[in-house]
Amino acid sequence: MLLATFVFAIMNVAVKLVDHIPAMEVIFFRSIVSLVMSGVALKAQKVYLFGNNKKVLVLRGMAGSLGLILFFTTIQSVPLASAVTLMFLSPIFTAILGIWIVKEQVRWLQWMFFAISFGGIMVIQGFDVRVSPVMAMIGIGAAFASGVAYNMIRKLKTSEHPLVVVFYFPLVSLPITLVYMFFDWVPPVGTDWLILIVVGVLTQIAQYFMTKAYQAEELSKVANIQFIGILYALGFGWVLFDESFNLETYLGMTMVLIGVILNVWYKHRLQPEK
Repeated sequence: MLLATFVFAIMNVAVKLVDHIPAMEVIFFRSIVSLVMSGVALKAQKVYLFGNNKKVLVLRGMAGSLGLILFFTTIQSVPLASAVTLMFLSPIFTAILGIWIVKEQVRWLQWMFFAISFGGIMVIQGFDVRVSPVMAMIGIGAAFASGVAYNMIRKLKTSEHPLVVVFYFPLVSLPITLVYMFFDWVPPVGTDWLILIVVGVLTQIAQYFMTKAYQAEELSKVANIQFIGILYALGFGWVLFDESFNLETYLGMTMVLIGVILNVWYKHRLQPEK
């Protein structure tokens, strides 16, 4: 999950670099790359492309596609760290939804650790006037949709190969974005093509490791590790996009890390009880 989070952070930078291209178009190119890479890998491993539990796979694809569309929209419209901050509501949605969808228990101490990390995110976010209420709602919507998608991945832990789960993401998103592009097409020029391909490759790599993580461990344990991504967003935003932050931001970063570390430590401590 640490590896997936880092690769996703680099992918976010790439998406930010092509903010003149509509988010749906970026996802279209990303989906083509991911579909080809997943298909070739599955064929090479002689794994059936369309999986066993098609209903849950389609639901995962739909939720993931919606989350990605909304997230890319926020990345291109607000500062990188702010967009990622809003998206980090997804681990909390993941854990809450997991109580009903996959019947996983979240202990009261874990809620405290979530609260510490989330509180840190709120400190980092502060009162950013560059984020409108509409964009904030879009970001929250992206986080909720991602929470649904992560739960679908967990439900598929014993029935599907990780690459099959990844394969359904572009399989569902490709026709949705294709229809949209008929009405809003911006021709990529020059290095845009390279960046769009890089977005697809990085997303494929990150999705694979993220899927492996969610299939291997409990949702509440894995999801909280995603909060570390805010550190990457702040760093890349500062270095590449001149997005500044202050002393309060360092306090928020510390709170995020404390929540992550405590949650992972607590879940490992409980492991012998199983």
